[in-house]
Amino acid sequence: MPETTEPEVLLTGGTANRGQVTRAGDTVRRPQHPTSPATHALLRHLADVGFAGAPRFLGVDERGREVLSYVPGTAITPPYPEWALTDDALVSVADLLRAYHGAVSTFEASPYTWPASPPAPFAGELISHNDINLDNVVFREERAVALIDFDLASPGCRVWDVACAARLWAPLRPEADIDDTRRGRAIARLRLFVDSYGLARTDRERLLAAVRENHEWCYDIVGTAAANGHAGFSDYCASGALERATRTREWYLRNGDVLRSALL
Repeated sequence: MPETTEPEVLLTGGTANRGQVTRAGDTVRRPQHPTSPATHALLRHLADVGFAGAPRFLGVDERGREVLSYVPGTAITPPYPEWALTDDALVSVADLLRAYHGAVSTFEASPYTWPASPPAPFAGELISHNDINLDNVVFREERAVALIDFDLASPGCRVWDVACAARLWAPLRPEADIDDTRRGRAIARLRLFVDSYGLARTDRERLLAAVRENHEWCYDIVGTAAANGHAGFSDYCASGALERATRTREWYLRNGDVLRSALL
């Protein structure tokens, strides 16, 4: 790949690669990781099957960074625009996630080394994205059109990704920790997301367990990274994230019956 000739602009959002992701023209430059070859193979597959909702892997630049196509649009970062928190936006995220799962279902993952997989029994069906946070979804004209940041993608399953997305987009947490227009609507939005995705009844029956496991899995990643000196995750923990996680864990236990009723 030729050397970068266009000026680079720092892209904000995200925590794991904070301060290390730039845009140069129509490309994005990101640091590589030990499992990057697997991620690149995944992105090549998505391109081969015509899935438009992911960046294209273009190669490696002169500094050893992966080069991806820039996906035009808006990734949802604080302060969240109100349109990104509407039911229409939520439905479009469910539609995008279902389309991704359809595209990735034919990918042969076994030749590659992946990041840590979700816990059993939520691993092995297909390569799940595993990090469908608001800032990892790109919108155009107020509709979700692409997923970005596949660094955590690994052998998982559909219900795991649905649990992750619903947990963050509904969002499933105590009302006191929701400070936007979604407050008071989390349960209804959970049902809307699951219905819009078209989750099978057998998966709905295990979605609540997947939500709880996904919450623990994600915070294990955060806590481990912070303990190892990662500045972005250390700052996130210092902002009260672990206390919020404890409150959410307790909220799941108190509201299990309500959540289960919304799903079935």
